[in-house]
Amino acid sequence: MKGTNVTTGYYKREDKTAEAFDEEGWFCSGDVGEIYPNGSLRIIDRAKNIFKLSQGEYIAPEKLENIFINLPLVGQIMVCGDSLQDCIVGVVPIDEVECKKWAAANGKNDDIAELCRDPDLKKAILDSMIEIAKVKKLTGLEKPKDLFLTTEAFSIENNILTPTFKLKRNVARQIYDAQVKEMYANMKAK
Repeated sequence: MKGTNVTTGYYKREDKTAEAFDEEGWFCSGDVGEIYPNGSLRIIDRAKNIFKLSQGEYIAPEKLENIFINLPLVGQIMVCGDSLQDCIVGVVPIDEVECKKWAAANGKNDDIAELCRDPDLKKAILDSMIEIAKVKKLTGLEKPKDLFLTTEAFSIENNILTPTFKLKRNVARQIYDAQVKEMYANMKAK
């Protein structure tokens, strides 16, 4: 961005100001966007959040999370992947109320911890993700291949969310690193 309506810099932070502006005076917000034919701009994700899969395709996790969060069984979601893997996976704190309804409708025990380990619940969530991915015209690489279900919501208290309720992706990835590695290891074993 450039113009008189854009900030002149950070207050008493010359170092941050130098990082935010290029040599021609353009403000670099760090957002990745898509420009439509009518000239309007849609923000897709933050540049620092985007990662590349082993095929060389870039994935914008926040875009996918904003789609999958609307599913009834999903309370929250973090989409994960890296350059050594050929697919994405997800960490899903489940929506306990909806999952108990699902358990009752499917003749399952409504113990939340047990539901998180239930392969049928995981399959139901993955199937709903595939359905919404078709509707939203996502690519095959934008569909998670496995999920880790948990009862622990992302929160400020467990340091996974910022005070403005944004996901601290690097912190969450460290916390769930073992589960993400296990999902990828299980896929390779099949």
